[in-house]
This record gives sequence, structure tokens and C-alpha cells, in this order.
Amino acid sequence: MTIFSIRRSTPLVGVAAMALVLAACGSDDDSTADETTDAGTQSEGEATGDLSGQLSGAGASSQAAAMQAWQAGILDVYPDLTVNYDPVGSGGGREQFTSGGVAFAGSDAALDEEESAAANETCGGGFIQLPNYISPVAVAFNLPGIDSLNMDADTIAQIFDQQITTWDDPAIADQNPDVDLPDTPITPVNRSDESGTTENFVEYLAAAAPGSWTYETSGDWPVSGGEAAQGNSGVVQAINSGEGAIGYADASQIGDLGTVAVLVGEEYVPYSTEAAAAVVNASGPAEGADPATGNLAIELERDTTESGVYPIVLVSYHLACQNYDDPVTAANVVGFLEYVISEEGQQAAADAAGSAPITEDSRAAAQSAIDLIQSG
Repeated sequence: MTIFSIRRSTPLVGVAAMALVLAACGSDDDSTADETTDAGTQSEGEATGDLSGQLSGAGASSQAAAMQAWQAGILDVYPDLTVNYDPVGSGGGREQFTSGGVAFAGSDAALDEEESAAANETCGGGFIQLPNYISPVAVAFNLPGIDSLNMDADTIAQIFDQQITTWDDPAIADQNPDVDLPDTPITPVNRSDESGTTENFVEYLAAAAPGSWTYETSGDWPVSGGEAAQGNSGVVQAINSGEGAIGYADASQIGDLGTVAVLVGEEYVPYSTEAAAAVVNASGPAEGADPATGNLAIELERDTTESGVYPIVLVSYHLACQNYDDPVTAANVVGFLEYVISEEGQQAAADAAGSAPITEDSRAAAQSAIDLIQSG
């Protein structure tokens, strides 16, 4: 069994207790309330009672591999709790969450002002957003015999803006003098759906190559004429299907495709979990973020020149209400999110998806936000 320490805030004492009764788990152990009253007195490594039922979420396809690991791992702790997740995309997940269609959502972008207002109304109060999944976004390509290429931000921007159209273009060749580049046409592949992966990628282009990329940053791809595909998996499939294709996708899903090492400062940096974590650690809170209210949004430093940092990073959030009408749902959301942020949960995601585990400071901040969840 996977073991991790769960902490409960005072408002959730009643939630957890009611969840046990309503879930009818059949336990006659009356010590649970004492164990959950004070996080400081709870035994290390003990789960606080049984959770059961169905918990539904939707959102970012970037989290798909990690979510599968979390769905499996939570069963080791709560065998009667089934977590369902539809990887419909970040935009779809935010829409379903803000309209009350799902109990939680995954999103590769924090809620904007309009979405925050809708979430507050649906939740009947506040919501939390936790940066629980950190992964590099790989720029992946299909050129037989070539595993890696060096590119600066302007070259990447001009390729996806369809200004550089063949692989032997001098802008690429000059940065890769030891590579025999073909004159194969370049086929850029982008997401067809509203996507947080797109938003993170475009945000990097706008920050690191402002002279070459002048489009507004959003989750909708701004350039027409390329090839489009649904979800990260669809983009990867499209790249695999066409020699000369290039696209962007969560690094966990690119398989054996070639990848781009990005120029940062004076060095080309390939993607890695360590390099992805480095840019997150070097970044500060987003405008409007406030740990006291459970809003842990991050403003990534995309144009960093710091050595060893990979700036095309996807920080994917989990969104949840601070208040649920149903105490069982509230307890289930808490149990699931606490598993996700635990060392075991983060390691499960790293093993399945190659993501970068959150730091201890991030875990503590996330726990404080989760402690805000209650019922009533």
C-alpha cells in the first residue's frame, strides 16, 4: 500500500466525519474524529478514514499520464474511491469547472478574471488553484536520423509563423553546423482545441522572441495554414505521421521524436525535469496570486538567461472549490489532492509522465490551500 501523511484543517473534521457516515463504508471504528481533530497529533503515515464513491474531473490532456498514475495510486489508499478524469483540454476543463459540471479540473493556465468570477459564483465562495504538475513542453520534430537540433527563440517563432519553410534554411543550419539537414518542407503542427499547452508555448515565444512573434497570447493557436490536431496525443500522432513535421507537446508524450535544445543565454538547453524545475524555482507569483486565499498561480520567467534553465515549461494547475454542498465530495476532493501533492503522488507522476516533483515549500503552500476546503 502507498502510505502518505494526510493533514486536515478544523473545517474538514466535520466533512470527513460526515463522509464516513454517508459513504456507509461499514467501519465501526469511532476513533477517526480524534485522529483528525489536530494535524499535529496525527500519526505519520496514517490516512484519516475511508473515502468512497465517484469523483469527477476534466481538463488538461498534458496531465493524462500523471492522472492515470494518480487514479491508480489513490486506490492503494482509498480502495473504494474512484477518480474519473476526462482529458478534454484545459479550456474544456475550466469551462466544466466554472459551470459546476465537475468537482475539480486540470488546467495548463490559471483562471483569468472572467473565469475566476464564474468559479467564485459556482463554488459559492472561493476556489483554489494549485500548481501540482510541472513538465517541460518539448518542441518535437520528425526528421529520420536526426535526434536533436539547436534553435534560438526567434528561429522557433519563425518556424511556427511559417516564415522558415524548409529544414535546410540558414537560420537552422547556422546553429547546427554538424548536422546534414535535408531540404524537406517544414510542416508546423499546432493544437486545434483551446489549450493550456498552446498558451504556455505562445507565452514563451512572445517573451523570448518579441521581434519575431507578435501575436496575442491565448490558448487558441493564432496562425492559420498549418496542421492542427486535438490534444497533446493528437499533435504527437500528427508529427509522427509526417516527415518534416514539427510541433509542441508535453514532453511526457513525445516518445522517440527528435527534440529541440533551446538557446538560453549562451548555451543550448535540452528539455529535462531538472531544467524545467529550475525555471519554476526562479519565478515568482502571478499578479493577483495570494496563498492566503489558495491562489498559488505562478508567473514564469520565460525570457530568463540563467544557466541550465529550460524556459518552455508547462505548469498545470488543479482547480477546486473551497466549499462543496456535499460533504462526501468535499472529503473526496481533499483526499485526492492530498495524495497528488504527497511525495508518493508526485513520484508516481514523475515515473509515469517524467514531470518534475514539486518542492517541499510548494507542498506546504498547497496543503494550506487544501485546508481551506470545507462543506456546508
